[in-house]
Amino acid sequence: VQLQASGGGLVQAGGSLRLSCVASGRTFSNYAMAWFRQAPGKEREFVAGIDWNGGRTGNADSAKGRFTISRDNAKNTVYLQMNSLKPEDTAVYYCAASRSPLYSASQAGFGSWGPGTQVTVSS
Repeated sequence: VQLQASGGGLVQAGGSLRLSCVASGRTFSNYAMAWFRQAPGKEREFVAGIDWNGGRTGNADSAKGRFTISRDNAKNTVYLQMNSLKPEDTAVYYCAASRSPLYSASQAGFGSWGPGTQVTVSS
C-alpha cells in the first residue's frame, strides 16, 4: 500500500486542521487505518484508529474529545479532524495501513506507512 498524507501546517493554539491520507495499491476497504505522530525527541505514538468500514474508532487519551478519525472508502481516503489544537500536538503525523480489518494501537499491526506531514501549533 502506498500512502500520501496532506493537510499539515502551522496553526495557532485553539485552531483546527484536517489531515487527509490517500491510499493506493490494495483494496482500501479491506484494512483498518490509523494515525500516529512523533514529536521531536519522542517516540512515535498512536493517535487514532478506525476499522475497515468505519464501524469502530478509537483515540489516544491525548486526542479524546478533540480529534476525530473518519474514512471514505469510495475515495480511498482517511481523515483526521483536529480541533482545539495545543502546542503539545506539534509533531509529524503519519497515516498507517493495518494488516488487519480491525485496528489496534500497536505499531506492529501496521505494515504500510506514509511519509508524514508536519503539524506545528504555536502558543
